[in-house]
Amino acid sequence: MILGVVLAGGASSRMGVDKATVEIEGRSMLDRVATSLESVVDRVVVSGRSEIAGLAGLPDPEPGRAGPLAGLAAALAEAHAMGAEAVMLVAVDQPFVRPETLSRLIDRFGGAAVVPVADAIRQVTCAVYPADWHRDAMAELTAGGSIQSLLDQMPVVEVLPDEWEAWGEDGRSWFSIDDAAALDIALGRFGSGLE
Repeated sequence: MILGVVLAGGASSRMGVDKATVEIEGRSMLDRVATSLESVVDRVVVSGRSEIAGLAGLPDPEPGRAGPLAGLAAALAEAHAMGAEAVMLVAVDQPFVRPETLSRLIDRFGGAAVVPVADAIRQVTCAVYPADWHRDAMAELTAGGSIQSLLDQMPVVEVLPDEWEAWGEDGRSWFSIDDAAALDIALGRFGSGLE
C-alpha cells in the first residue's frame, strides 16, 4: 500500500496567494497534483494543513517546525500507522507532475527512498519514501535538518536523467511553480494540460 501525499504547508509568499488554489486551465494546482497521485496510490492526503477540497489534511507534527521535512515526517507517521509501505510525496507547486513518472518511481521502490536527480540535485519533493523512516524523519526534524540531510543518512536509489528521460519525463514532474514568472515559463515549456 502506498500513501500519496501532497506537500502543501508553505506560506506561498512568493506567489502572493495560496498555491493550492492557483488555477491552470481551470484546474487548481492541488487538483492537478492530487489527480496524478490518485491514479497510482491507494489514498491521497494533504500535508501541512487541514482538510481541503475533500482531501484529508495532515498537520505538521511539531508547532513552529515547518518546511518540507515537517510535511514528510507527518506523512511517514501516517503511512506507518495505516500499514502503508511507503509515501509518494509530491509538492503542491508541481502541477505538471506525470502519473507515469510517479508510477515508475513507485515501481523502483524496494525499501530505500527513490529520488529523481536533475541538474545534479535530488528532487526531494517528487519522490518515494519508506514508511519505516518515520522515527528517523522526526529525529531529523527535531535536530533542525532537512529532507536532503535525512537522505544523506539513509539508503537512497537515485534515478538519474538517462533513466527518467527514457520514461518520457522531461523535468516537468518536479518543475516548481513558486511565482507567476515560473508559471509562465512552465506553460511555455510544457503546455497547459496534464497528459
